[in-house]
Amino acid sequence: MRIRYLLLHAYGMGGTIRTVVAQANAMAERGHDVELVSVVRRRDAAQFRIDPRVRLSALVDERDGRQEITFADRVMRRLRGKAVPYGEFAARYFTPHVEKAVTAYVRGLDGGVLVTTRPALNLMAARHAPRGVVTVGQEHMNLSTHHEAVRRAIARWYPRLAVVAVLTRTDQTDYRKLAPGVRTVHIPNAVSGAGRRRATLTAPTVIAAGRLRTQKGFDLLIPAFEQIAPDHPGWRLDIYGEGPKLQALRGSVKLRGQVKLHGRTSRLDEELANASIFALSSRFEGLPMVMLEAMAHGLAVAGFDCPTGPGDVLVDGVNGLLVPPEDVAGLGRAIARLMDDPGLRQRLGEAALETAAQYAPEAIMPRWEELFTELLAAR
Repeated sequence: MRIRYLLLHAYGMGGTIRTVVAQANAMAERGHDVELVSVVRRRDAAQFRIDPRVRLSALVDERDGRQEITFADRVMRRLRGKAVPYGEFAARYFTPHVEKAVTAYVRGLDGGVLVTTRPALNLMAARHAPRGVVTVGQEHMNLSTHHEAVRRAIARWYPRLAVVAVLTRTDQTDYRKLAPGVRTVHIPNAVSGAGRRRATLTAPTVIAAGRLRTQKGFDLLIPAFEQIAPDHPGWRLDIYGEGPKLQALRGSVKLRGQVKLHGRTSRLDEELANASIFALSSRFEGLPMVMLEAMAHGLAVAGFDCPTGPGDVLVDGVNGLLVPPEDVAGLGRAIARLMDDPGLRQRLGEAALETAAQYAPEAIMPRWEELFTELLAAR
């Protein structure tokens, strides 16, 4: 079957990009005709490995020097298009020029499966895809985090999609309440355990990773760690990621010998394998992929039970430790508990490995294949 994945920026970094690229690679490996289409391109090379059987293209090349920029172009880049509602997290990318390119691409499709990967693209597919195209909208964030204007647009337009795929049962329930006319399926993202070195859980290292934005809550994690650090002088907190909050976070660090902000790394798997505890401090999630990757290394997890994802994966005291959302003191106590109890780390790490196996590609990808096959047959 022919499958097209439409991403905002396939050349960038981030959990959604990594997940969608992995899906495209897996479907190509299973013998399907797969194309990865990036709405914009701002880098010369993709940051994640793309199977050579997957065709990669971009609709709008925004790299410096790639086209002559006129005054009118500069003005248009400051404007926001009309198809993407205010409050969509990536609304600033959708200038009139970008919206026009996406609309033309979607309208020009002929048959096959089109997988769109964020609300802006889901809405445009719902409005403009020809009837012969199977439209599958993926949601990588939970419904409650979307702006009211986005939720209104979802309720209006998503019923036109063949199906909307969500990451958690909790989110599926929320969609059914908001828009009963939308068909939803629950398919979590896949995380491969193949080739991952198991952590020994003996290193005095707590690790966290993600974009340095308010969502990830590193401004909560740092004080949570600093309140327990004096009683655990041999332990350190390593945070990996880049973003606009990097300098502000560095300025807030008091224990510079024990808390390090490393920026982006291409060796996150190795860093996870060298740690003992993974800390999840997010204010909200879809399904936290880095947490699942940490679990696939056998790390013990302590985190906020934020909406949504952590509570759909972790059972407190069984395969991780959960504390109420944004409970800084509680997160510090949970991390300290894991620091002080090697036996607990080992028990939770063992259970984490078993849980992560449920998200392996060999368990998840057949569900996508069966869904696409069913939808194509119905169409």
